[in-house]
Amino acid sequence: MRNALIVRLWEKVADVYRYLSVAAKAHARRPPIQFDLPFELPMRLLGDALDGAIIIDGNSLIRYVNHAMEELSGFSIGELHGQSMDILVPPDAGSLHSEKVADFITTGRKSTVLGHVRELEIRHRSGERLPIEMKAVDLGCFHGNRYFGAFVTDLRQRKKIEARNAELMALLEQQALTDPLTSLPNRRAFEKEAAGAILRAARSEAPVTVGIADVDHFKAINDNYGHAIGDAVLCAVSEAIRSVARDTDIVARLGGEEFGLIFPNTSIEQSGQVAERIRSAVASIQFPVNGTETVDVTISIGLSKLIEQAGLDAALGAADTALYSAKGNGRNRVEASRP
Repeated sequence: MRNALIVRLWEKVADVYRYLSVAAKAHARRPPIQFDLPFELPMRLLGDALDGAIIIDGNSLIRYVNHAMEELSGFSIGELHGQSMDILVPPDAGSLHSEKVADFITTGRKSTVLGHVRELEIRHRSGERLPIEMKAVDLGCFHGNRYFGAFVTDLRQRKKIEARNAELMALLEQQALTDPLTSLPNRRAFEKEAAGAILRAARSEAPVTVGIADVDHFKAINDNYGHAIGDAVLCAVSEAIRSVARDTDIVARLGGEEFGLIFPNTSIEQSGQVAERIRSAVASIQFPVNGTETVDVTISIGLSKLIEQAGLDAALGAADTALYSAKGNGRNRVEASRP
């Protein structure tokens, strides 16, 4: 009986290869595969296959496993033989395998498992959950008993690679959205956050204010002290802005000495108060240079209401106009655009 089951499982493998061959030849007619080898040869191949192989009966009792399945599960062949398939099912995996098999045999409903490749987890002897890929097949009835088989592939290495790739992609995405000098979000991230703020505001009808902050006389700082000091000043300004901005506020470096601000759920009047705190925090910076000298750092800020219909570009344009007004009125001040 055991030999008949193995032959049946082997025929299932042949069916798969026959199907692939037919598809590759554009459905060309090919003679059926004939086995004229000694039975021991396919048995040895199945026994030493890289993928696990398992056969259970209609009661979900394990009747055959190969060496790969033994190694994958951590159970010896002797420990698995005659045991319920449920021994390989994690305790919190929901319905037991034996219940599913019994339901399939009893009801005759079309199986969503048999003939399909599925990813799931099995329980290792140690209790560890192992990710696998399984292809289950109905082997039919022999001497009045129903049998099922499955090929099992260990997915641990693939999952590790996928996890590393996901981490790498997340890191690359973070780098693509982060200003390398100040570690603030960059302009691309700012535009992305603004788009989200517009959508949320449209649903809640809450106001959103956009601001542009620009370091006053920054060119003079670079010219007088060098770009290294200029970069250090930008980092100090970014830290000062972050220190007083609210958790819900979005601060980004748009480029050069220019910073973008988004104040969600905040009217332009309320944003003016937050912007004033930001301006004051930057004005308190006295940046040391040359050991004894310090540089006073200030910023000017322009604010504008973000209107959904007009979009971000219009709001930034209005905030830039307000910023220009702040510069013209003496710098180190906050100006709001006029409606």
